[in-house]
Amino acid sequence: MTMLKEKILIVDDQYGIRILLNEVFQKEGYQTFQAASGFQALEIVEKHSPDLVLLDMKIPGMDGIEILKRMKVIDQDIRVIIMTAYGELDMIQEAKDLGALTHFAKPFDIDEIRDAVKKYLPIKTN
Repeated sequence: MTMLKEKILIVDDQYGIRILLNEVFQKEGYQTFQAASGFQALEIVEKHSPDLVLLDMKIPGMDGIEILKRMKVIDQDIRVIIMTAYGELDMIQEAKDLGALTHFAKPFDIDEIRDAVKKYLPIKTN
């Protein structure tokens, strides 16, 4: 019997950050998806129902708040951790009001993000 892995969606328009997070969480044993835009992210949420989303707030085309709102329409219980490069406290507060679990300021400490993901999305073991 194959073990179903918890799924993480990484949404960031910066390729380097997506690759870094992808590598880290694959090594941790998660199944990962990547999206460079809000539209890609929403498509993945509809198709694959990720267990947790790492969402950058500053994405061209559709900002993180809009993406978060639309994700919550698709899946009210989706877990989201936001990432922002700016000290946008109003945006962070709005995201939390919309149900984001926590936030990280970029450049983030990879170990802190790893710990947060483990806290909010523990890997199930049989």
